[in-house]
Amino acid sequence: MKIYFVRHGESEANLLREISNRGLRHGLTEKGRRQAFALAQNLRGVSPDRIYTSPLLRALQTAEILSRELGVPYEVRDALREFDCGVMEGRSDEQAWLMHRQVREAWIVQKEVDRRIEGGESLLDIRARFEPFIENLLQLSGQTDKTLVLVGHGGLFQVMLPIIMVNLGLDTLPDRPLVNTGYVLAEARPAGLVCLEWFG
Repeated sequence: MKIYFVRHGESEANLLREISNRGLRHGLTEKGRRQAFALAQNLRGVSPDRIYTSPLLRALQTAEILSRELGVPYEVRDALREFDCGVMEGRSDEQAWLMHRQVREAWIVQKEVDRRIEGGESLLDIRARFEPFIENLLQLSGQTDKTLVLVGHGGLFQVMLPIIMVNLGLDTLPDRPLVNTGYVLAEARPAGLVCLEWFG
């Protein structure tokens, strides 16, 4: 089995620089829709079997375009939601983004996996919803030739994919930007999930 972990297209929240990880707010921009259409064209050759998506609007709209263009059904999974930023949700000021960066740095560098923004999720919380979802996919389809597309978010993928892939780690994170509609390609092997490509 191969899995494409796809970041959503450019969203209104990206342009506003707003922390927007709850509910159906901030959909795709026109550029984001074009990015999703272009990604669909690129994925035609791999013929994915199913698409799973985060419930956040920007990811849902990306998945809807991929589903329509590729003729593949999609399912919504909370496991793919971006991590909740608690009291910083809805903010776009520098203080909010500083807190966002500090929490991610605490997870990645200091290994403070229980650190969180007040009212938000810790790394342990994110793992508790993300890892079982991936493990279930591997149990169901790991030894098949299926190809899955998982539409999610940059923050989520940056902290979770190095944890679930046997040839990556948070301390060896590739120095590549997590661009809109970019993807990480992984393959299920006997040793576990192996990263083949990280955002190009």
